[in-house]
Amino acid sequence: MNSAHNPDINHDMNTSRIRVGIDVGGTFTDAVAVDATTLELLGQVKVPTSHHHADGVAHGIVEALDRLMEQTGRAPADISFLAHGTTQATNALLEGDVATVGLIGIGTGPSAVFTRRLASFAKLELTPGKRLPLVYAHVADPSDTAAVCRAVEQLKDEQLKGEQLKGGGAQVLVASQPFSVDRPEGERAVLDAARPYGLPMTAAHEITSLYGLHKRTRTAVVNAAILPRMLATADLVDASITKAGVTAPLMVMRCDGGVMSLDEMRRRPLLTVLSGPAAGVAGALMQERVSEGVFLETGGTSTDISVVRRGKVAVRHATILGKTSYLNALDVRTVGVGGGSMVRIGDGRITGVGPRSAHIAGLPYACFASPAELRDATVATVQPMDGDPDNYAVLDAAGGRFAVTMTCAANALGRVPEGDFAHCDPETARAAIAPLAALLGTDIATAATRILDAGTAQVRKVVDAMIRDYRLDKDTAVVVGGGGGAASVTPHLALGSGMEGRIARHNEVISPIGVALALVREQVERIVPGGASQEQILAVRAEAERAVVAQGAAAEGVEVEVTVDPQTSTVRAVATGATELRTQDRAHRADDTERLHAAAASLKADPAAVHVLAGTAAHTVYGTETRRRLRPTRHAVRIVDMDGVVRHHAADAHVETTTVAGAPEVLARLVGESTSYGDGGVRAPALRLLLGSRIADLSGVLDPQPLLALAQSELRARAGDEPVVAVLEVRS
Repeated sequence: MNSAHNPDINHDMNTSRIRVGIDVGGTFTDAVAVDATTLELLGQVKVPTSHHHADGVAHGIVEALDRLMEQTGRAPADISFLAHGTTQATNALLEGDVATVGLIGIGTGPSAVFTRRLASFAKLELTPGKRLPLVYAHVADPSDTAAVCRAVEQLKDEQLKGEQLKGGGAQVLVASQPFSVDRPEGERAVLDAARPYGLPMTAAHEITSLYGLHKRTRTAVVNAAILPRMLATADLVDASITKAGVTAPLMVMRCDGGVMSLDEMRRRPLLTVLSGPAAGVAGALMQERVSEGVFLETGGTSTDISVVRRGKVAVRHATILGKTSYLNALDVRTVGVGGGSMVRIGDGRITGVGPRSAHIAGLPYACFASPAELRDATVATVQPMDGDPDNYAVLDAAGGRFAVTMTCAANALGRVPEGDFAHCDPETARAAIAPLAALLGTDIATAATRILDAGTAQVRKVVDAMIRDYRLDKDTAVVVGGGGGAASVTPHLALGSGMEGRIARHNEVISPIGVALALVREQVERIVPGGASQEQILAVRAEAERAVVAQGAAAEGVEVEVTVDPQTSTVRAVATGATELRTQDRAHRADDTERLHAAAASLKADPAAVHVLAGTAAHTVYGTETRRRLRPTRHAVRIVDMDGVVRHHAADAHVETTTVAGAPEVLARLVGESTSYGDGGVRAPALRLLLGSRIADLSGVLDPQPLLALAQSELRARAGDEPVVAVLEVRS
């Protein structure tokens, strides 16, 4: 879309610094420029993804960047942040386009038995009929350099059964040894000895620090299989961006909604697998300021559904090649319904919508035809592709054959806002639905409603399941739609479910916006048998913080969330930070009245019954009391930021204000009073601290001593008279 025709694009040229996000899709590469100060969209371009160019997708990235600079009138030197998201790693696995992995197992005695079993990864199926190309060699003593060299030469020369490989055998090496999480010296020794051979290499302990030899090695092997291809692309993109005059470091989208440095991507390309949907939800999180809700990214064929809970995207261990991995990825669930999904009919009724879309069937949408083209339209049923049902409805009209889609129905009901990517003349859309309505024996509005009912029912089933899984409050959760097909699903779903719903601003480019606004992210996990000590928990936190700073995040703005799971003895620290401190004066700040009404709406209370309990320069804490007969009074709390967005809600919480100097004593007292002891063990309260512009979430720690130590780490290097607000929720 040309920015000259989009009134929402800001052309204020007073600010020179921009953030650029580029999303490399299967068909198109989208790029956006965002003002680094106001975060307003300045420009957007779309170019075909250059799969078949000599430089691969790198050519399309540079072409998109050139056009974006021309459109916005900016120079490459004005770019303060540049990141791209890519489906290349995902596609490589889906298409089976991977390198041959040479796996070196390490060990003697009983442990060697388990290590040798890792050779079975050669049976992993990439695509139907195609297995992961893997060759295996064993080394008893990792310090025996000669033995390691013999193993590498064996792997390089070995042929897969029945296949001649280009350039011989192994193209990338993985070293794996039992217990390497605690004792990585063996894997490191093997890689050091193998380095002269010039192959890309990785050690299993470098990919994940979690126990489980089989799963850890499988994750490392899949990472290695895509490593050479991703390295080649990374080098091309890096060289091209540098040649274009960009001095900002290039970042890459991760599958958990953050970005990482190019060097980190070279080490762990697997982190980019499944990153496509992560870009969209990152955009919703940063631009739409969603704190609790469901994000739907709807394209032409499908809808990706993800959850935002307490201002964070929901992640889980991803399933890759049919097996669970140690890769933490966005929990995204895909439904085969999108803006181009075709309608199925039978026995005088609508029997379903999708999964076939007009795009794949090679048919134009009926609602985008001209009235003349729709003249004399009659309904027919077809089998769009081999293996499809033969009951997909199409219109045969003067202008040819057209598909009846979700977008047609949404436009016929006026659900697609003017200016939206999928908007058309509502009269034309109604003309497109009219023949089908006549066949069904009903009016146009009813027929269109039935189409949307059938399509959104599939989406709603998954949305309801995710709301249950993450225990979202359905009354306060919002549904936000992104993607070019957002208007075909989100408004009708919200209407039918009774949830608040809206289409994201600039929904058709929400993914590259998410890339442009994403924070540097790193996750560190450690399993500490017998339970982690206070020092070990702080060490994991510090490691995560150092990792994001090393990748370019401004140290002063890094936030670290620590979770300690006593059942699995896992300590997890997730650090996030921006590459520059965001102190922007946003275009709109909610006033006191707007923030009060936002809190009251979330609390479902009369604004007159809502009171300000505490606040910092960036957040205000509101609360109400609910008195109950013979039961303690409940103190519901909402934390609202300066934009009027509810950042946290608690059904019953205690709020207290202190200073940085007084916080240690106050927090020790509050935590001591609120910690419960029982058969389930010690349970400290869920603690959040409002400090400066941040909400420090310490709710993932159950042990009071590490909790207080983490709180102290959040307070360090701050002025003693700075206000601190503590929000505590007692765990039952």
